[in-house]
Amino acid sequence: MYSKVVETTNFLKETTEYRPKVAIVLGSGLGNLVDFIDEKMEIDYSDIPNFPVSTVAGHDGKLVFGKIGGIEVVAMKGRFHFYEGYEMKEVTYPMYVMKQFGIEKLIVSNAAGGSNKTYDPGTLMLITDHINAFGTNPLIGKNDDRFGPRFPDMTEAYKIYLRDLAKEVADNLGIAYKEGVYLGTTGPTYETGAEVRAFTGMGADAIGMSTVPEVTIANYLGIDVLGISCITNMATGIAEKAHSHEDVVDVAKKAGENFCNWVINIVKKIG
Repeated sequence: MYSKVVETTNFLKETTEYRPKVAIVLGSGLGNLVDFIDEKMEIDYSDIPNFPVSTVAGHDGKLVFGKIGGIEVVAMKGRFHFYEGYEMKEVTYPMYVMKQFGIEKLIVSNAAGGSNKTYDPGTLMLITDHINAFGTNPLIGKNDDRFGPRFPDMTEAYKIYLRDLAKEVADNLGIAYKEGVYLGTTGPTYETGAEVRAFTGMGADAIGMSTVPEVTIANYLGIDVLGISCITNMATGIAEKAHSHEDVVDVAKKAGENFCNWVINIVKKIG
């Protein structure tokens, strides 16, 4: 694994002159942020050695290098999911590459179902913590100390200083947001009503099929994380109609203006 990560990283360093410290993972329907990246350079996942390829609608499958407000960034326009049949090491492989490439801060986003009844579709939620309901962990197996410790700490999975910075930016821009706990499941089915009631009882405010593996590995590697969920639908038992991926992407795109404005100004503040 280590040699593969080094090979991928060397390819990227030879392909682009950009050396960003900030990375962004764009969830379903949130890829429009790349329209606000200046001096773009795009690399298809299929052209990157050892990289998986996105297979889900709303995930274009590109690494986008460029600048936001003069700050160098790299954005993942499309991510990988456990339900696509990838192993957890494959799902989280880009995080290992990001660290090797020099990334220090990660902004991760997702589309999620709202299990908190005070939320509405289109709500942006600042993730305060997460619950792993995948039934597995991306760090299971032999540990490579060159990456990180055998038993990484998850006390502050989503860094408080980054959350405080994000809240300050949102307040200054007049962007409404909630704060809550994200629960990650394998998918690809949407949750049953009984599962939603159970997850809500566990403390979940939003439920999705990503993010937890990536954030776990980012913490393991020593990358500081900020997370934002776009609530695209209300969870089963709360919603009044059946779910569809098309509706999820559509609502995410409609909430995209506030999301993009928020992330752009967070990046400027980080820089």
